[in-house]
Amino acid sequence: MRGVIHLAKTKNRSFFDFLSLFLLTVGSILSAFALNTFLIPNTILDGGVTGIAIIISKMTKMSLSTLVLVLNIPLIYIGYKHLGKSFLFRTIYCMIIFSLSLSFFELFDPMTEEVLLATIYGGALLGIGVGLIIHFGSCIDGTESVAIVLSKELNLSVGQIVLFFNLIIYGIAGFIFGLDRAMYSLLTYVITFKVTDFVSEGLEQAKAALIITEKATSLSKEIYKRLGRTTTTIKGKGLISGEKEVLYCVITRMEIFELRRIIEEMDESAFVTILEVSDIIGEHIKSTKKIRRLK
Repeated sequence: MRGVIHLAKTKNRSFFDFLSLFLLTVGSILSAFALNTFLIPNTILDGGVTGIAIIISKMTKMSLSTLVLVLNIPLIYIGYKHLGKSFLFRTIYCMIIFSLSLSFFELFDPMTEEVLLATIYGGALLGIGVGLIIHFGSCIDGTESVAIVLSKELNLSVGQIVLFFNLIIYGIAGFIFGLDRAMYSLLTYVITFKVTDFVSEGLEQAKAALIITEKATSLSKEIYKRLGRTTTTIKGKGLISGEKEVLYCVITRMEIFELRRIIEEMDESAFVTILEVSDIIGEHIKSTKKIRRLK
């Protein structure tokens, strides 16, 4: 009986892995399509590293796809150090698909030369693509992973840090390409962010995980090791199962995918619920530096 259950779980996991990889592929291709057929031909910039790559590409005629890969390497490494090997694999995969798609869609004519239409539709399609990628725990722009790391050290949300980076990039774009292009780029960012938020339920939106497990100590250590999140242990008692321990942990949306991996590896019998968190008061999500200071 246990063998049958284990086989069913393995099949479900394999199907989920295939589905997530497929949708990561769709998200990467859709993002490249939005950039090369709507935004870039009309000199509308994306934010983050991609925005920097677009500026350099337009000024030097260097390959955009190559620039995106090269500029993201150090930021991907930072994300790997804090978000784990699974994040690294998914991100490298998305980066390669995104870069190849950028090269492919360079052969296409612009979908429209009307700047406002390009801003609206390009921003919406880019938001859908990025939302799919974030939903399955990856990214195509290293700025997001760095922002997650910085948010653990600073009293700022991921969205605030990304916005700060992008305002600098759009300011540079305004100086080089004109103020109107900077304003269109900023409008695109707002549209993209809202659509991404709708698809992925928010990049910095907090989630609460309740984990009922018999391996609370080892699971807590692994969550802290791979996600940098502390957990609170609550004693519980099941009507049939008896004494149990419940772990409470607050994480970001992007970290849910990795949390699922950790639980599958450490305790397949664990029961997990993910809850919405409307607001956080205090410092429940502590940085590594603060934890060391407390110790």
